[in-house]
Amino acid sequence: MSVIASRDNLRVRRWRSLAQDAGTRRKEGSALVEGAHLVAACLESGRVIKSVILSTTGAGRPELAALAGRIGKPVTLSNAVFRSIAGTETPAGIAAEIALPAEVPDLKAAAFGVFLEGIQDPGNVGAILRSAAAFGISDAVLDAHCADAWSPKVLRAAMGAHFSMQIAERADLAKSMDRFAGKIACAVPRGGVPIAGADLSGRIGWLFGAEGRGVSEALAARATLKVTIPMPGGAESLNVAAAAAICFYELSRRGARA
Repeated sequence: MSVIASRDNLRVRRWRSLAQDAGTRRKEGSALVEGAHLVAACLESGRVIKSVILSTTGAGRPELAALAGRIGKPVTLSNAVFRSIAGTETPAGIAAEIALPAEVPDLKAAAFGVFLEGIQDPGNVGAILRSAAAFGISDAVLDAHCADAWSPKVLRAAMGAHFSMQIAERADLAKSMDRFAGKIACAVPRGGVPIAGADLSGRIGWLFGAEGRGVSEALAARATLKVTIPMPGGAESLNVAAAAAICFYELSRRGARA
């Protein structure tokens, strides 16, 4: 087994750049995913996997070697070099370079969607995508001020949601919302219709903004309705990912189906 043991190896340097830099990901049309769950989810979705990478420890684990073997001949890195491209302190031992999808959401055909404005925390972006996928929302549109959807932190937080969704990044949200053939429900911390009484019939596109600032006035004005989640405990606001999950659940609870 040939093992790459230099951090200066050209392939290693490229993978490190893919993991760390959104500009490189966009330029190359590739991203790096780490961990057996994400690699398997990508494989099962039929997405293009360009390379599969194992650490020396990972190569010695039968389940990881078998997963890698389903994709192709793996590139094996020393444990230290693998850590240099991984986004975690204790890497799982398997990673893959994947092709970023070329398709964008068909908003005219989408039954349900989610629009994110200025949500910079990658954990929140990933958690929203994870909840969206869990409740059958398959189309997401992020503006240029959101965290990069294909960054390692977003990928980990989304737990494979990327591979069951269509995601548009750096989008003009106003134009995207105009293309959506349904109602836009804007989540606001106060002053909206209590979510239990909101009209969520038909096609719904959820609009969420960054914590603190919320949705901009310009986009909120384009919304069909504004929805508030009552909080009897008196908290000023909910974490945006938690609010999104509640909204998605309420839509699902009413029997909405894509």
